[in-house]
Parts: sequence; structure tokens; C-alpha cells
Amino acid sequence: MNRRMDAPTGAAFDLADDATYLAWRAEKLARFPKTLAELVVEVRDPRALSPGERQALIERCERANMAVYASTAGADPDKEIPRRLGLQLGLRDLDPNYLADDDGISPLALALRGTRGEFIPYTNRGIKWHTDGYYNPGERTVRAVLLHCVERAETGGENDLLDHEIAYILLRDRNPRHIRALMAEDAMTIPARIEDGRVERAAQAGPVFSVDTGGFLHMRYTARALSIEWKNDAATLAALAALEDILGAASPWVFRGRLEPGMGLLSNNVLHTRTPFADSARHQRLIYRARYYQRVGAG
Repeated sequence: MNRRMDAPTGAAFDLADDATYLAWRAEKLARFPKTLAELVVEVRDPRALSPGERQALIERCERANMAVYASTAGADPDKEIPRRLGLQLGLRDLDPNYLADDDGISPLALALRGTRGEFIPYTNRGIKWHTDGYYNPGERTVRAVLLHCVERAETGGENDLLDHEIAYILLRDRNPRHIRALMAEDAMTIPARIEDGRVERAAQAGPVFSVDTGGFLHMRYTARALSIEWKNDAATLAALAALEDILGAASPWVFRGRLEPGMGLLSNNVLHTRTPFADSARHQRLIYRARYYQRVGAG
């Protein structure tokens, strides 16, 4: 039986309800894609999805919390492409994060000068495992992320992808106490960002795993070692070590790929990385990133 996007699954994440968890787990793993190719949907025009294309994207996000589209948009730099694609999938409210453009969409490209160049997404360095918006307050939870490729780098810039529900399963199967520790409201704190003596962003404490009002699992995580404060108790540190071990191991559940011009990654804010990249005169990486408060297909 396929799980509908609006069907609550919260009981599956209740540590006191093993029966529901095991039933959900069995269905999740049985339906999960075996290869990245299973996540790819051919799309003629992202600005105007056909009913079949829209349903195919939603179905893949139901199975794996992510989908990849391949379109004929090529290197068209029109930012309406990701915006209109998002709207067709119920993604309305963009997170106006610090370095986004005025329209809420961030152009991820190598910034050689200015404020953006001080932040790793705008460099050519690699990025470790994380979910987006982990520093946001709860009322600005990022539930979906859309990456649209205008141009790839000459080399590098691949993403590793791991469904956060799979990460939850792997961790809970090791020890349910790890989940309990990472669901604590003070498990992970992002310290305040202070510039010129002013607090530009207040400290933000919260859980790693949480369940939203619709019953869906959300993950808030970064593997960064700087500007992160983990709860300093034995349970949290053991859970963190176990999660780092899972993320550091070779796994059939992790997909790796690189977006080419006209392609995009649509996800319910899954765990992801980015490898270092190098631009050339011919290929200068440009990815549009849009972050939303809704899940894919929720509206």
C-alpha cells in the first residue's frame, strides 16, 4: 500500500510503538530505490509540468524524499524555472535566508569577493553532510529544498544524498536510545552569529530528529565541527558518534550524482554533501537553490 503525502506517519517514530515502526520500516525499505537512476524523471518544461511529470516527481519523493528531474531547459538562467516548478508542487513559501537574493532564491556560484565568499556554499570547497537551514528557528523550518543547475563545474561538484528517514532507521536499529538522545530539545545548538558587536542571529537550540504536525520526520544536522555545540552528556555523544559512523561508511543507501544544465534535485531536505569543484572558462558552476517551509506535494 502506497503512503499518501498527507498520511501521518508520526506513530512510526514513537519509540514506544515498535510494531508501527517495524511495519513502516518494512514498507519503506521495500519501496526504496536501488539506484539513483530510479529517481530521475524526464521533464519537458519545468515551468509547466504535465500531470504525469508532476505525479512522477511526487511519487519519488514519497518513496525516497527526493527526486531528480532532467529537462530541456539547458543553461537557461531564468530564475522563474525553479520558482514555477516549486509552485506546481505545493512549494509556496521561500525561506528568505541571509545570503539569498531578494526573491528568496540563492545563486550558488564561486564568489571571489564580498560577503558571500565568506560562506562555504559560495566557495569551491567541499561541504560535509548536512541538511539545509539547520540554524533556523522552529517557525522557519526548511522542509523542502530545490536545486536547479544552470551550469556545472569543469570538474567536481557532485552530491552524496541520503534520505534522512533511512538515516533514522540505521540509527534506531543500532540503538533506540540514540534516537531518544537526538530528539532532545537541546541536543544541538548553533551559537549566535555576532557581527560588529551586534547579534545578527540568536543562538538556536533544537533536536536533530523531530516529527512535525503532519506526522513527518524532519532532520536538523550538520557535520561541521566549528560553530556547533552538542549537548555534553554521554547519551548525546554516543548517539552523535554512531550517526557519524553511519555517515562515514560506504552504504548502498547513499546515492552520488552531479547535476548537469537543465537538471534539478527536489527533496524534502534530505542529508547531502558536495565535493570540491573547479571551474574553467567554459564551465562555471551555477546552481539556484530554493528553500521552502512546505514539503513536496503538501499543498
